[in-house]
Amino acid sequence: MDKRPLHTAYLLNDLQSIRDLLDDPEELLPPLLVDQPLDEEIEIPLLSEVIEPADEQPIAPPPAPVTGSQRPLRLDRTLRQEAELLLQEVVDDFVPQIEAELRRRLEARLDRLLSGRLND
Repeated sequence: MDKRPLHTAYLLNDLQSIRDLLDDPEELLPPLLVDQPLDEEIEIPLLSEVIEPADEQPIAPPPAPVTGSQRPLRLDRTLRQEAELLLQEVVDDFVPQIEAELRRRLEARLDRLLSGRLND
């Protein structure tokens, strides 16, 4: 039993239905958002016609930049906590590598010491 012709027939049908969809441009156009034809003039109000201007108030100058001595204590604490977390992440990332290197060196040193004692 060869299933290939049956499978090919399904593929051909799918391809034909895709081609039929693509050949019909009317189905691909998005629906119009307005019922009026685009040829007619549509009056769109300006923003100044819809919103009345408010009483003009003087704009406050931007705050002066904060210097190191003026920095709030809360910000200082937050920055220190974030720095500690970052440092801890780095330590956690490198601890396995450091531990492996220490074990390798310890074993090499033990091998040298033990081989020196056995030779004495």
